[in-house]
Amino acid sequence: MPRARASDRERSMTSASRRRVLSRASAGLLGAAGAIGAGASATAETEPNAGSSQEESDSGQPLFDVHTHLIPTETLDRDPLDADDLVSWMDAVGIDRAVVLALDSPESYPVQAPSWWILEQVAAYPDRLVPFCTVDPRTLVYEEDFSAVTNLLERYVERGARGFGELKAGLPVDDARHERLYELCADHGLPVVLHFDDKAMLDAVGLPRFEDVLASFPDVDFVGHAHGWWAHISADVEEADLGRYPERPVEPGGRVPELLGAYDNVYGDISGLSGWTALTRDPEYGRAFLETYHDKLLFGTDYLHPDQAVPQLGLFDRFDLSAEARANVRYRTLEGLLEQG
Repeated sequence: MPRARASDRERSMTSASRRRVLSRASAGLLGAAGAIGAGASATAETEPNAGSSQEESDSGQPLFDVHTHLIPTETLDRDPLDADDLVSWMDAVGIDRAVVLALDSPESYPVQAPSWWILEQVAAYPDRLVPFCTVDPRTLVYEEDFSAVTNLLERYVERGARGFGELKAGLPVDDARHERLYELCADHGLPVVLHFDDKAMLDAVGLPRFEDVLASFPDVDFVGHAHGWWAHISADVEEADLGRYPERPVEPGGRVPELLGAYDNVYGDISGLSGWTALTRDPEYGRAFLETYHDKLLFGTDYLHPDQAVPQLGLFDRFDLSAEARANVRYRTLEGLLEQG
């Protein structure tokens, strides 16, 4: 499938970024001393402004987290996390509401957090926690007419599931079993959170399989997350980047901005180190990206265990965004996404 035509905002952002890249190349001609100076300047620009009024501008604005978890038992030397713990942490850091994602696939985490358990846990906090559910696509092997999985998903929706995810299975993103799940999500109006890396929701460099999915399922809203998605904020993706956090400056023309600009049914989840690195590896580009695609980007933390460091909590101090961009990233875009279902 040929790539969709870029949007006006993508072309505008790419043009500005190219000017910045040319400026960086010119600065490189100054030699080592110039390069060190440029690096120091870039670092200073990323620090929060001590005298800024960001906190005041966010006062009264809700903060809605698209990506949190509950974990039933200790694993990886990390303590378990239940709904009471999660809400206490949210109170401490100023998060008003949070989506809680299920983990039903063996690739998703050493200890699964099954959908039925997530739904039980969040029931005590209907105004704070929004449950999502998943079904491992390999469950479809037990049936020919899909009735068992269909009925299972319907029960989850009846119990309050508002979306589908985190889908993190060790199959290609366009595997036929995944596509059957996308069909079911379309039937129920469920947005789908996808975790892309070198072990799950597999795709090639350039995300050609995922683009086919976006075009084939226009009635499903997909939310991209993790290494394999966020590496594509830049155009110079290597195979190894699908499983790591690239830190080199962004090369304009990445597939993430292309897809966000070309398809109405794709969004970006900025949680985790993958999302944070994508925004901060090139702070000038990161700010322009947030400002350009704020209506397609969702604040998230990927909170998994007590005492976890979450850099996204400093996002709005680090990046000086317009009032509209801040509101959309903080809560409006996610609220709109859930209302569409």
